[in-house]
Amino acid sequence: MGHLIASYRSDRARCLCSQQTKVLHWYWWTIRLVLLLSCLLAPARMAFPQTATEYQVKAAFLYNFTKFIEWPTSRFSGASDPFTLCVYGTNPFGDSLENLVKGKTIDGRAFEVRQVPNPSLAKGCHVLFFSRAERGHVADILAGVDRTGLLTVGETQGFIDQGGIINFILESNHVRFAINLRAAQRAGLKISSRLLNLATDVKR
Repeated sequence: MGHLIASYRSDRARCLCSQQTKVLHWYWWTIRLVLLLSCLLAPARMAFPQTATEYQVKAAFLYNFTKFIEWPTSRFSGASDPFTLCVYGTNPFGDSLENLVKGKTIDGRAFEVRQVPNPSLAKGCHVLFFSRAERGHVADILAGVDRTGLLTVGETQGFIDQGGIINFILESNHVRFAINLRAAQRAGLKISSRLLNLATDVKR
């Protein structure tokens, strides 16, 4: 009997260890990729919480995407215009995105975070994020916004096939992304080759 109990405890310990190893592997893989995005263009180390939710990681990606992409000057009416990150419909980030960009600048421009309830209010956005809640409506929303100089980012399956530019993909708890380069070029956006090299897929 004692032998069976010892064997059970040993098997359970191995199982728990395996689960912990998988969690740690996902966490450190994600941290390395986000830090790589940051460090490629900036030598400073990016602050990151000890434990990160999916949307904290995606918020960090959105912020770092702005360092790899050149927007047409026509998207800004003046030097003091903010760089506007917009979330369409339901906001899954909570305060994560706003807290992340607070006090930061890109090309001397402060960041502004806005929630957009309908396509007509997307004017002035430089990045427009679509959450999973918008599945089934993506094509209609994209058709209703002026996509010139607008980086569209989504997380629903087939987002780039519907004309979106960057598609977050969750694979085995890893946050990855694919890029529709043709859609970016049509929008007048220039994406750095370094960002293209980090994408799991580039639609040309």
